[in-house]
Amino acid sequence: MNAVELLRRRIICSETAFAELVLWRVPTPVPGSTHDFKYRLAYVVNQVCVVRYDNEATKGDHRHFGETESSYTFQTVDTLIADFERDIARWNNENRNP
Repeated sequence: MNAVELLRRRIICSETAFAELVLWRVPTPVPGSTHDFKYRLAYVVNQVCVVRYDNEATKGDHRHFGETESSYTFQTVDTLIADFERDIARWNNENRNP
């Protein structure tokens, strides 16, 4: 089985911000992960990525919030998206962005 793209969406949040969600089902886990998904979720404000969730090979599941990178425990795709949306709301609240 080849990788199958499940989601590719860019959401315009304002004139200066957008979210991009990309998700694939992969035949074998990405090195560093234990599930069969490869993903990249990014929130970009003023051309700077301020929130990102991804599972880059060897790094495994992790998230970026501003300048801070931390490990992320992947549970389900729905939980991943909910956590990402929660971090966008937090970023906007803390930084007064749309």
